[in-house]
Amino acid sequence: MNKVMSNKWIIALYVLPSLILLGALVYIPIVMTGYYGMMQWDGIGEMSFIGLDNYIHLLQDSTFWFSARNSFLLALFSTLSLIMYLAVSLVLSGKIKGSDLLRKIYLIPMLLSSVAIAQLWIKIYDPNNGMLNSLLRTIGVENPPAWLSDRSTVLIAIFIAIIWQYAGFYIIIYSAALKGIPSSLIEAAEIDGATPLQIAWKIKVPLISGVIKTTVILAIVGSLKYFDLIFVMTGGGPNGASEVIASYMYKEAFGRYNFGYGSALGFALLILALLTTWVIQKVMATKDDIQY
Repeated sequence: MNKVMSNKWIIALYVLPSLILLGALVYIPIVMTGYYGMMQWDGIGEMSFIGLDNYIHLLQDSTFWFSARNSFLLALFSTLSLIMYLAVSLVLSGKIKGSDLLRKIYLIPMLLSSVAIAQLWIKIYDPNNGMLNSLLRTIGVENPPAWLSDRSTVLIAIFIAIIWQYAGFYIIIYSAALKGIPSSLIEAAEIDGATPLQIAWKIKVPLISGVIKTTVILAIVGSLKYFDLIFVMTGGGPNGASEVIASYMYKEAFGRYNFGYGSALGFALLILALLTTWVIQKVMATKDDIQY
């Protein structure tokens, strides 16, 4: 077996199918998206080459920059929410009653589709009969906001729904990482008189810092390309107040049949995601991660 696996041709033969699939499903579509971004095309008729006009227009497009702002606000909000997920995971990792049941409850949103979650929160935010406004009226708020129809509240309303949607995903990741910490370290700290808060901050969190770094990247990149729940809940409204890059790209390509500009938006989104990932890795890199 060792002789076979030391043969470079055998290794190449095993890797080749994966490389072909990766190229066909990932790299070739990326290149084609960038290429289509240099075309004037309605998706059906002939394409006409216009060079970098779509990309120049993109840089001058105020709607694109506004949607990019919303995407980065969502990324910031998602990153801050990781603190809450981590805190919940630290509490559940302790010796408390019902922690297993609570983990199962937090997983419920993962069992639902984004469309179902969007419909659920639309009902909650209904200005007349929704649960949230009904609760606000019972505590004395006379004119509660129309959450999804008001430009000043629509983003925060969507962000709360997204936090609820992904709570189980990140809590499971953090819980699995915390379970991998040797119990002997925790017991030694307890014998030395460390409080639960000190154990969490000085032992548990540093030991899962690699996992935390990964979740930060997942949260930010996932937020930049987020689409489905926002599109179902508001369609980017009201008046574009909740527009994100992905929803704007969809409208240009499939709503206005401007596939060339939609492709340019998609390629710009890819570049933003790659640059953001690179910056995060540099910012969060430790001395052991840095390569000289």
